[in-house]
Amino acid sequence: MGNSRNPEESLPLTPAVFHILLALADGEKHGYAIMQEVETLTDGKIRLGPGTLYGSIKRLLAGGLIEESDERPDPELDDERRRYYRLTDFGQRIASAEAERLFLLVRQARLKKLFAPESVV
Repeated sequence: MGNSRNPEESLPLTPAVFHILLALADGEKHGYAIMQEVETLTDGKIRLGPGTLYGSIKRLLAGGLIEESDERPDPELDDERRRYYRLTDFGQRIASAEAERLFLLVRQARLKKLFAPESVV
């Protein structure tokens, strides 16, 4: 997942990785907040355990898709041990490429009448 490569070369992403990138798409978060957002966005269907989450974060950091944030919230309001993560430009490009790939896949499924458009909320 080197960041000099074409984002499409890194696809498809695992569901855990895509959900982590999706959780970070609107701003930086710490690990527990990522876990909570993934669970909320999937109506509880996907729950990232600590091993999956932090193993994925480690690979995403190494691949240059996310980075640790230097900025910290007010120490009075936050645990200083928390690490905050955010998407890199490359991570944003990969997440966008994966979203596009999934959109095209769903469009094909719809054309083949695997599900009706009104079943999508």
